[in-house]
Amino acid sequence: MTLDFVPATRAVADLLPRITDLAAPTPCEHYTVADLLDHLDGLAFAFTLAARKEPGPVTDQPPAPNGANLSDDWRTRLPERLEELARAWREPAAWEGTTKAGGIELSGEQAGLVALTEVVVHGWDLARATGQSYDPDPRALTPVHEHTNAIAAAGPVEGLFGPAVEVPADAPLLDRVIGLTGRDPKWRPRTSTP
Repeated sequence: MTLDFVPATRAVADLLPRITDLAAPTPCEHYTVADLLDHLDGLAFAFTLAARKEPGPVTDQPPAPNGANLSDDWRTRLPERLEELARAWREPAAWEGTTKAGGIELSGEQAGLVALTEVVVHGWDLARATGQSYDPDPRALTPVHEHTNAIAAAGPVEGLFGPAVEVPADAPLLDRVIGLTGRDPKWRPRTSTP
């Protein structure tokens, strides 16, 4: 099994030029846009190493997302890291054997699905937080939906997904994916009232 990460990583990279408020809230509880960008940067790097079977401190236990750690060159660095992630998972060997990510040993296939899910879901988080449209490739959404559905069926995983949010069965596939991760597909940033 191999999945093409390119459409998913490009969809996230396309959001970056229009980000102006790094302190804005996101659908990820307690994360600002800067925290989320730092998380995307770290996970792209960690899952690139996981695809290459290069264990180390980054694949053992990544640091907690913190916008204060976001590099000044994030607008160029993050697209490069996302591109490298897509390139690493294009290799059939990435999907074989075992690897490590987040301190957990996973099969190559499991790690690839986790990485793709992270990119797609956090792309949605970033788009919502910054008021942008987001339409990930359906070829990525189908395996991500199957993956999130399997995780949700097993129950909430602390630090990964919250309890699933009920979404109509006929809702768009992206909304169903988002609901399975414990997010409300209707989430919008709160605006202050005068």
